[in-house]
Amino acid sequence: MTYFICVIGMVMIVEGLPYFAFPDQMKKMVVIIAGQDSFQLRRFGFFLMLAGLGVVYLSMKAG
Repeated sequence: MTYFICVIGMVMIVEGLPYFAFPDQMKKMVVIIAGQDSFQLRRFGFFLMLAGLGVVYLSMKAG
C-alpha cells in the first residue's frame, strides 16, 4: 500500500508541474480542451490510458 500511495504522489507531482511552470500556457490549453467535443476527448483519454498501460508493462517486464 505504501508503494501505491508513493505512485499516486508522484502522479500528482507530474500533473501539477505544468500548472506551476507554465500557468499562462495551461490556461490557453484548458480553453482549447473545453472547446473539443466529447468524442475527441474520450479518444485522447483512451490513447493516454493505453500509453500508460504500455509504460507500466514495459517497466514491470524490465524490472
